[in-house]
Amino acid sequence: MAKAFASQGDLTEKTITFDEIGEGLYAFTAEGDPNSGIIIGDESVMIVEAQATPRLANKVIEKVRSVTDKPISHLVLTHYHAVRVLGASAYDADQIIMSDKARAMVVERGQEDWDSEFQRFPRLFEGHESIPGLTYPTTTFRDSMTVYLGKRRIDIKQVGRAHTAGDAVIHVPDQNVMFTGDIVEYHSACYCGDGHFGDWGGTLDAIKAYEVDAIAPGRGDALVGQDMVNKAIESTRDFVDSTYRPVAKIAARGGSLKEAWDACRESCDPKFKDYAIYEHCLPFNVARAYDEARGIDTPRIWTDKRDIEMWEELQG
Repeated sequence: MAKAFASQGDLTEKTITFDEIGEGLYAFTAEGDPNSGIIIGDESVMIVEAQATPRLANKVIEKVRSVTDKPISHLVLTHYHAVRVLGASAYDADQIIMSDKARAMVVERGQEDWDSEFQRFPRLFEGHESIPGLTYPTTTFRDSMTVYLGKRRIDIKQVGRAHTAGDAVIHVPDQNVMFTGDIVEYHSACYCGDGHFGDWGGTLDAIKAYEVDAIAPGRGDALVGQDMVNKAIESTRDFVDSTYRPVAKIAARGGSLKEAWDACRESCDPKFKDYAIYEHCLPFNVARAYDEARGIDTPRIWTDKRDIEMWEELQG
């Protein structure tokens, strides 16, 4: 029996958790659905990751209002993916911040990504009719920038390519807490369809060097304490390496994409089969790993049509 495409069969609402991971810092998590972060400053609030629609964004806002009535002044988007950015209008933030590269990716492939993810994640796009259009930043940065919410300093920077070429992390020095987007996951499959396998490990090393006390990852539970942080970083590294190595071996000898798929499943299933969105991610991950192993540095653009063709070849 063919598996339902991507997450089309996942229609169960997830339980939301709202954890304080440092003073005035919160992680909004939902059992493997995309996470958001909250940073409360002296007079206003910064949100990290918008969610897929204004309706879902309002769930984040509801949690924010349970702890503060300060206005939301800043929204930081760690990368361009539709499930992270299309809910931005709900926050009415004065500044929407992305890296220069992430903005360029919105221009290059934002609409295709929206069409693709809408097809993959129907549950996450409930209320999609309220999305006003693609989300563009008001503010961008090349390597790093600093925002002050009153006395609270927030450093936003790129530390390397991983989940996408435009990934940013957000570090709050006074609590030594980081929001990593999808560079780090916890008990959730990494989506690598637009990723850079060869760089991902070095980017994880850069994050690990901060020795942070807590991380709000892209998906999965909040990570509190250095032991849990390091466990998640190493688990993410293992997932990425376990995906790429067997695929690269097949590609090196001229093997087919289907052979690479079989080799990746043999490597990954025993360790990661119970991870959130695992079956969804794996075909996209194998396709991207196969391309990178054959020298294609810039990920090919996913479209709703290409998604289905690839899925039927590998997972159908």
